[in-house]
Amino acid sequence: MRAGKLDHQITIERAGVASIDDMGVPTDAWATVATMRAQVVTADADEFLTGAGTAAAETILFRIRWTEGVRQTDRVRHAGRSYGILGVVEIGRRRGLEIRATTKAPDA
Repeated sequence: MRAGKLDHQITIERAGVASIDDMGVPTDAWATVATMRAQVVTADADEFLTGAGTAAAETILFRIRWTEGVRQTDRVRHAGRSYGILGVVEIGRRRGLEIRATTKAPDA
């Protein structure tokens, strides 16, 4: 993986419980797991049919150096936007990772 191609900065975030309110309901928060350089390989817009019409979702592929513990339940922050991770694929033998992500929540 060539360092010159890693020209974008991303943050991997993981959901956690920030606090519990007076009624005992947990409040979710996203904590930073890692901040790193990445290569944006593809970015395209897909249209999904929703109950209220058509909604566009951006799918993007990030390539990063090997990082232990990136999960599909994490999210990626890039250029002020949040992306839900659809899949994580290892490149080579612990050489790097390809993270496929989308602006639309995977379970929505």
